[in-house]
Amino acid sequence: MSQRVNVGIIGCGNISGTYLRNSRSFELLNVTAVADLDMARARSRAAEFGVPRACGVDELLADPAIDIVVNLTIPAVHAEVSLKILEAGKSVYSEKPLATCREEGLALLEEAASRGVRIGCAPDTFLGGGQQTCRKLIDDGEIGRPVAATAFRANHGMEHWHENPSFFYQAGAGPLFDIGPYYLTALVNLLGPIRRVAGAVTASSNERPITGGPLKGGTIRVETPTHVTSILEFDSGAVGTTINSFDVWASELPRLEIYGTEGTLSVPDPNTFGGPVRIRRAGDEEWREVPLTHGHGKESRGLGLADMALGMLEGTPHRASGELAFHVLDIMQSILEAAERARYVDLGSTTERPTPLPLPTASE
Repeated sequence: MSQRVNVGIIGCGNISGTYLRNSRSFELLNVTAVADLDMARARSRAAEFGVPRACGVDELLADPAIDIVVNLTIPAVHAEVSLKILEAGKSVYSEKPLATCREEGLALLEEAASRGVRIGCAPDTFLGGGQQTCRKLIDDGEIGRPVAATAFRANHGMEHWHENPSFFYQAGAGPLFDIGPYYLTALVNLLGPIRRVAGAVTASSNERPITGGPLKGGTIRVETPTHVTSILEFDSGAVGTTINSFDVWASELPRLEIYGTEGTLSVPDPNTFGGPVRIRRAGDEEWREVPLTHGHGKESRGLGLADMALGMLEGTPHRASGELAFHVLDIMQSILEAAERARYVDLGSTTERPTPLPLPTASE
């Protein structure tokens, strides 16, 4: 493998533009081909971003020069497409979630291990300057021992703006699988793995009207809970409370807070890469904003892909790993199972906290 990693992308929808744009910021990433079931869309993306080739999925997978394939398909087929990528002998970096059930996720990990290739998975926002600053503050003991956390993401869904909002309301999506990975990945990065969960869920309606975008005037059949609450117990002894909802018109809840024996840390929106990061220690009369200690404070989707590519070149672990994504998947499925059974569910998985990014040098 050369000092650049050749990348192919499958799925040329909305998020592909962000990946293609941001890949230019990482010198080791060389996007050589894009593929989509809609060839016109693939050609359009290739022309827009100067990608050498637009092709079919099978042609992309047969290209021996491609090292990593980025899976940007809809969540319902993440596992199916990722398995094809692995079976082609290539490493895969998938949009979240890794899969829609733990059986499919586990099969991906086993396939990758058997072939000696890698799995990476979004979200990679926990590698941004905001959350890496929070990780350093916690690791440095600035709020003492973490005792508890709260995480809230509440809005009224995607049907007022998205070009094709229906898949957000299918099984394997909803606010938990769509929004939850950002918050749960952030919590695992900050506090470590989770050992058991409880949950309660509901849905405001069986159908939702589409009020914006090209499908305005249509309706969506709701096949998954649209308001999900959970209690999380971490291996460390800390406890957490979360709400993920598509049923809230307005809210003043914080995004994410960590409560320690010596203070409180206000974590920025886990769906972003920057700040603000705020802290209020015991005895402080007001909040203090903390300057970011790390870079990548702007929109940097693809940072996890670049970290994975670097790991492949250097033979080191990557941070947005399949194991981390599988643990998050296990947490989400366990929350739904706990709600159905009206009891705590013990997780069958665990993961290491990703190693923090090094502090930037003076020249960076």
